[in-house]
Order: sequence, then structure tokens, then C-alpha cells
Amino acid sequence: MEIIHHGGQYGVTGSCHELVISENASILIDCGLFHGHDADTGKGKKHTPFIDFPLDRVQGLVLTHVHIDHCGRIPHLMGAGFQGPIWCSEASALLLPLVLEDAVKVGITRDEGLIERFIGAMKKRLAPLPYGTWRKLGTWDGMDVSLRLQQAGHILGSAYAELSVARPSVQETTASRHDNETVVVFSGDLGAPFTPLLPDPAPPERADILVLESTYGDRLHEGREQRREKLRQVIIRALENRGALLVPAFSIGRTQELLYEIESLIAEHRNDEAATNLPWDDLEIIVDSPLALRVTEVYDRLRHLWDQEATEVVSQGRHPLSFEQMTVIENHNDHRATVDYLRGTARPCVVIAAGGMCAGGRIVNYLKALMGDPRTDILFVGYQAHGTPGRGILEAAQTRTGTGEHTSIDLDGGSYPLRATVHSISGYSAHADQRDLVNFVRGIPVAPRSIRLVHGEEKARKALEGALGIAR
Repeated sequence: MEIIHHGGQYGVTGSCHELVISENASILIDCGLFHGHDADTGKGKKHTPFIDFPLDRVQGLVLTHVHIDHCGRIPHLMGAGFQGPIWCSEASALLLPLVLEDAVKVGITRDEGLIERFIGAMKKRLAPLPYGTWRKLGTWDGMDVSLRLQQAGHILGSAYAELSVARPSVQETTASRHDNETVVVFSGDLGAPFTPLLPDPAPPERADILVLESTYGDRLHEGREQRREKLRQVIIRALENRGALLVPAFSIGRTQELLYEIESLIAEHRNDEAATNLPWDDLEIIVDSPLALRVTEVYDRLRHLWDQEATEVVSQGRHPLSFEQMTVIENHNDHRATVDYLRGTARPCVVIAAGGMCAGGRIVNYLKALMGDPRTDILFVGYQAHGTPGRGILEAAQTRTGTGEHTSIDLDGGSYPLRATVHSISGYSAHADQRDLVNFVRGIPVAPRSIRLVHGEEKARKALEGALGIAR
């Protein structure tokens, strides 16, 4: 058995791993796009989305979740001739068509006929699995391969994958199967404990080989109450400035969690002022992301996957993902009109817009229009990959000195002044931090004989290696 990494081994995007079972059979785990500096090969070239490895032995694809850095190369995978099943959770099977339809429109074609045919063909490949149930995938070269998906707590439908590879004996017993079996666990992206809406991930019963993400392997997040209070203070500051608070958000996961937290703040402080003459009850939340709106509808339909806290909120008659203070922007004309209106009025409000790393999406137009205004605040709640505009804004804000000084940010082919105040709350990233990752590993009853760290920058991987005692 061998594991080959086709992306995500040394960066935080482009996740794609191949579990080679035999000379004639392998399974892919994720097939995502590269972003930022992760797209650099280090040889003066760029990683492209096209599939540059042979598919003749690939029997199927296991999808851990539907973030674009884990699923964005699926159109190119199918274009390269892949015809196997796509095993994923039941929620991911509902979300994936929405995500890839949006991705294809942005990155490949706007031909509605082609998009419809691709989505139709992709849906036929989907093989949804319930959490916590082993499913035999097949027998190849005498090796039985089974899969079990477990809750990862990252976004709705996210899972870590347990793959059992066993050579059955003639008279198999439980003991003999254990001796002939290897369990390989791919973590995908693990969520942080106490993430709004979703249950916490629990460690697997067994992992002989563990392929573990390390995105925040060098950091510790704020606690739930700390980050919620920080969110409240950031909102208050922005509204006192009488400007907009811009939140670049990933359409799946962060948007829904932010809505949940903001609704809870409004419910708790309904009779208080968020700023002078602006009660919390009058706070306007603008959600400008067509994909996020469609995803939120799926979140609402799948309430049985929510955690106990969120279920209790609904039982009180509240609607944490759809409340009266929300203004929803759907079409592009309304988007442009909203940007122009805010540029002209600097109306105090919170804008949650698509484009988590600011490399594309509707947040870019808000940034171009408003980040030169010192009344504007920008809040990052997700990981900003090296080389993305989001990372550039964060780093520029950290190095900025002197009253009134500003720097320029390259954005969408132009250069724009940054005078806005920039904030970051890492706890809403929905990635486990170093403590969470270590606890996940230590929670496995028998320590893995091999751990491979992926999906992290060098500094984060090195720090997590030290925390786990992994020798380089």
C-alpha cells in the first residue's frame, strides 16, 4: 500500500490524495483546486486544475467535504475520463451540485447547456453514505476495501474517512481479520469543538495510518465566549464609526455560523444600543452571496444534523439562519446598486459577502469601493492562504504604522488604498487548532503507527510535528 499526494501535501489548498491498494487499484480522497501561492510548483510553473496523473487504476473518489479546495477539480477529473463513483456524506451529495455549478460558471464556462449536462453526469456518480456505517467498496487484487464516514464538524456534511484494506483469510475470525487489516484515516478538515450548529468530531476507534490536516497546527483559537465577545466588540466599533463592516466569508460554513452568532447577539441585546441611536434590533445584516443563500436553505432543511444547542434555539421560535434584520442580495444588479449605495452613504451595517480569501466573489467589489474609507472595518473569520489578497490585506494592516498612513492592495487587476481597520477572529475558521488536533490523535485508543501531516504551511506542520512528537 502507498499514499501519493497530488495536492495539499505542502499547502492548505489543492487537497488530493491517492491511496494505492495494489498495482491495479487505488482510491482518490478529495480533488480540490489550488489557491494563492499553493498554485506555484516551485519550478517556475503554476499548478493547473487539469489532472496530471493517470486514472486507469482509480476505482472511485472519496469526498470529505464540499469546500472548493477539496472538490474544485472534480469537473476536470471527469473531463479526464473518470467514471467511478463519488462516495460522500448525504449532506455533501446535496451541496456538491450547488458548489460545482457555481465553480464551473466562475472558472470554466457560462454555457448553461454544458453546465446542466455536467451537473447531470456528476449527480449520476454520487454515492451518498450515512455517517457511522461501514460500506464495502469492492475487492481488487484480493483486497477487500471498505469505507466509513464520520462527522468532522467542519461544515455541514463534512467527514473524515476511515478506509479498511484487508486480505481475507480462508477461515476468517475477528482476530485474523484484525491482523490482515490496515485502517487508513484521512481527516479531511476537522472542525473546532463548540463550533456553532455542528456536533464536535470524535476520534476514530482505530487508525493504523493517519493522514491529518495541520492548517492551524501552530495556533490556539479563542474560546467560544471569547470569540463571540470579540465579534460583538468588532460590530460595535464598526457601527460607532458609522461605516460598513465587511466580512469576506466562505459560502459554506462560515456564513451560516456567522448568521447564527449574530442572531444570538441580537436576541441577547435586543433592547440595547449597538451604537448611539442604533439599537441591536435595527442592525442590518446584508448577505450578498447567491451560493451562500442556496447553501443556507440546505442547512435549514437538514436541521437533524445540527447540534443540541442549535436545535434548542429553534424550539424557542427563533430562526438563526433567517431573521428579520437580514437583507438578502440575490441578483447582480442589486449587488452593484448596494455597493454604490454604501459607497455614497457609508451606511452602518454588516456585509457578509462571498469570497473568503478575497481572490474573487462579490466581496471584491465591496473592498474596492469601501476599504479606502477609514470608517470601514474588515473582519476576517477564515484562513487566508499565502499569496491571496486576503492574506495581503491582513499583513498590510499588521505592518501599517502611523496615524493616517495607508498602503495599497492589489485587487482585481488594480491597486487600491487600504485605510479601513482590519480585524481577525481565528476561532470562526472552523478548523481545529493545535490543541484540538493533538486531542484528536490522543483520543485514538491505539496510537497510529504512522502519521502524515498535510494541508498546512511549513510553520504549522513543523509546530504540530513537535506537539505530536513526530520525528522528521
